[in-house]
Parts: sequence; structure tokens; C-alpha cells
Amino acid sequence: MNGLAELSKRMLAVAEMVSYGNRVCDVGCDHGYVSIYLVQTKRAPGVLAMDVNKGPLERAGEHIRKFGVGDSIDLRLSDGLSAYEKGEAETLICAGMGGRLLMNILEKEPRKTADFKELILQPQSEIQVFRRFLRETGYLIIQEDMILEEGKFYPVMKAVPRCLSEIPCRSKTKEMEQIEDLFGPLLLQQKNPVLLKFIRQETKVKQSILNKLLICEDKEDIIKRRREIAEELNALQQALHMFNRMDEKEG
Repeated sequence: MNGLAELSKRMLAVAEMVSYGNRVCDVGCDHGYVSIYLVQTKRAPGVLAMDVNKGPLERAGEHIRKFGVGDSIDLRLSDGLSAYEKGEAETLICAGMGGRLLMNILEKEPRKTADFKELILQPQSEIQVFRRFLRETGYLIIQEDMILEEGKFYPVMKAVPRCLSEIPCRSKTKEMEQIEDLFGPLLLQQKNPVLLKFIRQETKVKQSILNKLLICEDKEDIIKRRREIAEELNALQQALHMFNRMDEKEG
């Protein structure tokens, strides 16, 4: 088959964060298109494509054969990193999974996780919890993007062990760390336009919910929910204020 493997915007963002020349371990490779693209574009000399389910792995094998890149991609049935051996790759890709599942994969075999020079990650849920996990386990996010695809927002990030980073560690307040965990330290710093759209959209949604809760009877669960939504709105407003403040500095 001729031509490049076609990737969605989200998965293209994942693939393009891989450092050129690195061997890649793609955990949860699904149908294998990211692995195929990495080899076709010569971004990676070889890919270890792994999935916990036989069905997707078989389909990945079919696609790999169709594109004629079987010599550069090794398929393995693997629960997380169980089938990975240290030294086989420099880059780990984990994309399209919930934040808790990603954390479990990275935590389950810490010596294997520590073997990678960079992690390309695309958590689908619990983003704040996942970013905090990276920060507290010694990883630094050095590249970040947010993709809007079919009405959904997807964060994509590259993290490296802090000991390998040349970026100086800045002292931050606990409140600032919480805001950065929610919205992404680099997305905020770089005034990512998709993040700004997300913040504005979420503000409207949360404000609408709060308005409806305010006219409800003062029951315990309603009062608790009002407080939660108010806290979420406050975080969104702080993030928006950061965008505005950076605009003022540039002006």
C-alpha cells in the first residue's frame, strides 16, 4: 500500500512529539497507525507496538503488512509494560486511555518506566490528577498541546525525568501548582488558543449549572454541589486571568 498512514489530529499530535531517531514503545497501540506513521516518516527507526487485547493487535498486524513496514515494527500482546524489556526503546507512548489507567501502567513497573528518556502521553480523563502524578513522581512536562477534534478537547504532553531536564525548577505556590495541574503549565504559559476556547466554554457550562442550582431547594447535596461548581468556576477564572495578564505584559 502506498501513502502515509492517516492519523486523526489528536494522534498526529502524539506522533509528532516523538524525538527523531528514538526507538518507540507504543503501549495500547490499537490498530497500529501511529506505529506505522512513525516508521514511514523515519521519525523512529523501530517501534514496539503493544496492546492488551488480541483483536486490536491482530488488526494492527494486518495494517502493518498492508503498509509494508513489518521489518520495523514488533507486535506484542502485553498488559501495560509487562512484555517490555529494559533498553528496547527511548520513547514511551501511552495515548487514548483514562488518566487512572495511565498512572497504573506507569506505576506498576517503575524500573521499566524509568528506562525511557521521554513519555508521550494523552490522558482522556482525570487530567488534573494525572498531571499532579507526573509532577509528584519526578517528571517535568516539556512540551504540551491541546487538540479540538469532533467537539472534544484532548491534551497531549511530553514528559521527561526531571533529572534529565535542563529547565530550572521554579518555586511555585500550592495554588499555582493546582491551576497548572488543571490546565497545563505550558498551555497556560504559551497561551494556547485551544485551551482558551476550552476555558471559555467550560465557564459558560459551569455558570449555567450554578445558576440552575441556585434556584433549587437548599438541600445538603445541592449545597455541596454549588460549592464544587463555584470552586471549579474560580479555577477557570484564575486561568482566564492568567491569559489576560500575559496579554497586558506583552502590550
